[in-house]
Amino acid sequence: MIEIRPVAAQDRHRWAELWQGYLTFYKTELPAEIYDLTFSRLLDPARAQHGLLALVDGRPMGLVHYLFHPHNWAEADVCYLQDLYADPDARGTGLGRALIEAVRDRAREAGASGLYWMTQQDNVTAQRLYDRLAGKTDFIKYRMELT
Repeated sequence: MIEIRPVAAQDRHRWAELWQGYLTFYKTELPAEIYDLTFSRLLDPARAQHGLLALVDGRPMGLVHYLFHPHNWAEADVCYLQDLYADPDARGTGLGRALIEAVRDRAREAGASGLYWMTQQDNVTAQRLYDRLAGKTDFIKYRMELT
């Protein structure tokens, strides 16, 4: 049984472990200040950023971060699923699907016009799930560093 709930202050340690797993998967390192900033944003009800945890037997085994933002092609905001991670011990259990569906439900409740996310081109395992849940677009992402 998978339980989905919002990230709470008492989740800081386990959230950081999951977040580290996510960053390691994407070969990324962030300073401690960014961990602190991200976690504080997830707890701030005035911000557009949100976080959910997937619990298995009461233990957080996955996370998802998402946010709402305006979209110039729609009247309503759109929901961006920014980060999704399942502990390796929980993969293949439906946890990723449950987290995506939880974000979908919250986006619907908020009146969002759509939900989207990205993944790396070689993340074929995740893409098998994503292909069952959503349509793939033809867009390619470009990024310009500003610092």
